[in-house]
Amino acid sequence: MKAQEAHKMSDEELAVEIDRLRRHLYDLKSQAVTEKLEDPSQVRKTRRDIARLLTETNSRQMKTTETTQS
Repeated sequence: MKAQEAHKMSDEELAVEIDRLRRHLYDLKSQAVTEKLEDPSQVRKTRRDIARLLTETNSRQMKTTETTQS
């Protein structure tokens, strides 16, 4: 996922996607413990996608906070 894709999402879509990716990361970690992962880099990619979405969410919250304080 690119940062531009996160910019286009609504707040609700961001929350749903973050939840989905967190569940996916949990599944990947479980697989890593119980069996061999086909692509170990998936864990890293998923963590970075979560971080991108959280960054977008936080930046939107900061913008709304700035506008309400002005």
